[in-house]
Amino acid sequence: MKYEKLAKEIIENVGGRENINSVVHCITRLRFKLKDESKANTEILKDMDDVVTVMKSAGQYQVVIGNQVPDVYKAVVEVGGFSSNTAVEEESGDTNLFNRFIDIISSIFTPILGVLAATGMIKGLNALFIALGWLDTTSGTYQILNAIGDSLFYFFPIFLGYTAIKKFGGSPFIGMAIGAALVYPALSGVTAGEPLYTLFSGTIFESPVFITFLGIPVILMSYASSVIPIILAAFFAARVEKGFGKIIPDVVKTFVVPFATLLVVVPVTFLLIGPIATWAGQLLGQGTMFIFNLSPIIAGLFIGGLWQVFVIFGLHWGLIPIAINNLTVYGSDPVLGMMFAASFAQIGAVLAVWMKIKDQKLKTLSIPAFISGIFGVTEPAIYGITLPLKKPFIMSCIGGAVGGAILGFAKSSLFMVGGLGIFGIPTYISPTEGLNFAFWAVLIAIAVAFVIGFVLTYLFGMSKVTTAADSSTEKVTVQKDEALLVGNQIVASPMQGIVVPLSELEDAAFSSGALGKGVAIEPTEGKLFAPVSGTVTALFSTKHAIGITADSGAEILVHIGMNTVQLNGKHFTAHVAQGAKVEKGQLLIEFDIEAIKQAGFEVTTPVVVTDTEKYADVQPTTDKQVKWGEPLISLEV
Repeated sequence: MKYEKLAKEIIENVGGRENINSVVHCITRLRFKLKDESKANTEILKDMDDVVTVMKSAGQYQVVIGNQVPDVYKAVVEVGGFSSNTAVEEESGDTNLFNRFIDIISSIFTPILGVLAATGMIKGLNALFIALGWLDTTSGTYQILNAIGDSLFYFFPIFLGYTAIKKFGGSPFIGMAIGAALVYPALSGVTAGEPLYTLFSGTIFESPVFITFLGIPVILMSYASSVIPIILAAFFAARVEKGFGKIIPDVVKTFVVPFATLLVVVPVTFLLIGPIATWAGQLLGQGTMFIFNLSPIIAGLFIGGLWQVFVIFGLHWGLIPIAINNLTVYGSDPVLGMMFAASFAQIGAVLAVWMKIKDQKLKTLSIPAFISGIFGVTEPAIYGITLPLKKPFIMSCIGGAVGGAILGFAKSSLFMVGGLGIFGIPTYISPTEGLNFAFWAVLIAIAVAFVIGFVLTYLFGMSKVTTAADSSTEKVTVQKDEALLVGNQIVASPMQGIVVPLSELEDAAFSSGALGKGVAIEPTEGKLFAPVSGTVTALFSTKHAIGITADSGAEILVHIGMNTVQLNGKHFTAHVAQGAKVEKGQLLIEFDIEAIKQAGFEVTTPVVVTDTEKYADVQPTTDKQVKWGEPLISLEV
């Protein structure tokens, strides 16, 4: 591990592992909450080669690292045995239950989405081969392909057991063992005989009992492909494991803790958690289907039109478990089915941008964005093209809404979780009805969405976009400042406002030049534009700071305000994602100046070149005020 030695030294000099309550990181620094700051060896830390400086602010002990802070943080977490999940949650400070739910769901499902999509694509192709008469269900080829396709979804509880309990802070293999017990083949054969008796007769929860555990009736459910039972069981198991870990001696903890945890959790899951969670899943499925059946067209308009918005804000994670639950309960799902046309509306809009825009850089970006969008990867299109231009994004949402309405009208459903874009088409083939009307409606919907996205963008979404400096792209014309043109490269101003020397800032990391040379701006408007063309290499979740590596190689850090990381993203809106390709003058972040000030924070924004050492000279502007796009910093190689 590259930073293992540094991590050990940092932990030792902040007072040791036992002196650390928590550690998180922002764009440039490790932020410790220490039990006793007097135990930290501040001067020793400051003298370390890879430490820029040390600061104490807002109840945090801050070790400034620079651009390498994410890697150093990972090393600190690993060396110190901290929980990275706990640290991230503590830093966000987010007490909103819905946002916490979204975070949990995304953390559980994200690691397996690639394999889930891959196996779904194989099942989709198998269904297509059957529908076209290329394969027979009795053939060995079909059965092997089906085994591959079913491998993850059938044994879903095992995979989710790993990711879920890991998210909740437990041991992954305990979660897997619980999931494996739920799909243990021998238990499914028990239900083939006559039941001992029936519980809850005459109700919707009527359940035959085939076996008992210590005399207690066990309601056996089918847990293959299930989602809710294993997630709840993993949550329970993580806490049981932690409890046993506190009371069992270290000498036997390695095997006694898993032994005790499984012995408690698995029976409780079969007796209580599993049945209740399964019934809850069935009610959830019936509820979503009831809402869908009230007006499939309106449901399609809503989901299809807003799906891309859901993705931008991460809200789509709230629908994914519902969809997978519907697949388990009913064998199909209309919820995710209605969003399918949205990505095709997006690439229709991108094609229109490519055909009409005169800016060569955006035109060049549109081609790979269009190609990736065909295969369902629309982030380059959204963040690089349509969202910055605003109107094309709106037009694509309209196309997605109409496509969703068509899918709702035809009651087209997803029969398996599969690939995106064109790879997702086979997943709409019914295993029993084949190429029915609902499937053909899918093709109609994506074609209509594509055409609407293209036509509306071409006719109405691009009327003002004629040059790279057009206002609809929120770009600005760079005005030349002869005083700065002595350098080889120019960093443009990312905002308009009053120029402030870095030396006047209270934050020593910036005022000392430790993070690099540059200048600060007291903004007069809450908009931050790209100072260079390049790639977003750092964008923290709190959206208060952004790092960009210019196409020329310069590394630029823009930090909005002082200690604004404590706002946890409140009053900030990011319009790009980390890893996005951006053009000079593109709107990156919007922020509410007055709200930030009222919260007690400064908005003075340092703009620094973090790789200053590789330039012969870094010269900031001598102007007292700057506008967007005007030369701010000159770099001489």
